[in-house]
Amino acid sequence: MRSVAPVVFKAGCPDCRGRFELAASALRLAIGATSRTTFYSFTCPECGASVRKPAGERIVELLTGGGVRTLRLHSTL
Repeated sequence: MRSVAPVVFKAGCPDCRGRFELAASALRLAIGATSRTTFYSFTCPECGASVRKPAGERIVELLTGGGVRTLRLHSTL
């Protein structure tokens, strides 16, 4: 039986300029009705700042594929 390595994402903090890797459980993805309301967020492990960054289609695909929890901010009606 093969073990699967946990998915990690590289991220950076605009406040302290720290660069680090985060597990999928440390990230949140919000998908809005437009690209302006679609973003991912996390708490910087180095300085504790709340970080929010825009997420384009490719980022959304990578994060959802990697198991990041997702919140849909719009209905599909």
